[in-house]
Amino acid sequence: MQRLSSSLLACMLLLLASVCKANEVANTIFVDKSGKGNFTAIQKAIDSIPQNNTEWIRIQISADKYRYEKVVIPANKPFIFLEGAGRNNTSIEYGDDQDLPTSATFISYADNIKAEGITIKSWAIVIFLQNTYNLQNGGQNITMKRATAIRIQGDKSAFYDCAFVGIQDTFFDDKGSHYFKNCYIEGAIDFIYGSAQSIYEECVISLNVGKYDPGLPSSITAQKKAEPEDPSGFVFKNCEITGTGKAHLGRAWGPYSTVIIYNSTISDIILPQGWNAWHFVGHEENFTYVEANNTGAGADTSRRVPWLKKFDASELSKFVDLSYIDRDGWIEKLPTTSLIT
Repeated sequence: MQRLSSSLLACMLLLLASVCKANEVANTIFVDKSGKGNFTAIQKAIDSIPQNNTEWIRIQISADKYRYEKVVIPANKPFIFLEGAGRNNTSIEYGDDQDLPTSATFISYADNIKAEGITIKSWAIVIFLQNTYNLQNGGQNITMKRATAIRIQGDKSAFYDCAFVGIQDTFFDDKGSHYFKNCYIEGAIDFIYGSAQSIYEECVISLNVGKYDPGLPSSITAQKKAEPEDPSGFVFKNCEITGTGKAHLGRAWGPYSTVIIYNSTISDIILPQGWNAWHFVGHEENFTYVEANNTGAGADTSRRVPWLKKFDASELSKFVDLSYIDRDGWIEKLPTTSLIT
């Protein structure tokens, strides 16, 4: 009996140690363009991490504009934690107009990736991702081309206090379970799109089509759920939807497109009908578009499309609860910042 108790105690201690270790950073790599860190480029820091890494590695990025650098995290390099030096201080910028999956400024193929911003001395730490191709061609005669800022294909990825700026197809939320907290996302056409299963919490979603072509048809989301059993969908919880111009909340890129707007503030940028069936006219009953507990000039659903769904509290909780993306507790296992002043 005593041996059994000792064994159980040992197992409990081992389990506790593994849980604690999940939140720890094994090593920190410093990136500084002036040469004061381990590397002068972010991609070189990523390249230095061994393949199939099993421990969290922090890449701490100093304040600067990392222009003309395309950043890619390969699938065989998980457990990377990126930290910048402020939303307005650290930026990754690249201009690429090619209509290719690899054209994004920042691409993450790996599982277990985190980028976090925290307030230190009254300013936020963040990675600011921007695709500048369209932005440099300002004016009302702008030619819209795909200019993706970020593509996330890996599972269990979280971004805190991050900003993503572009025009068309800014944010390719491609696949996997993702969490975005207190982020800023700006764009004009389908600027949050993909097949991922994601919660956007306390984020600012900003339409900028009015800056370039106020008459251009626009949509904030283009969600691509392909099959009824597919868990993918976008949930916007406690967000602010604002900007310039007019747009639909979403249009169906997939036959079972799923978007939930919950407890958010919606400005008058939203067209009265709210949603667009796009290529799936006649199959609207398959969509899951829900608006619940929202406020603001654009939150009136009286003129919305007739196929807007209404959920009761039980149905809604399946989407807005964190368990929608976090059934195995991966968010709690993310590393915490060590930057303390």
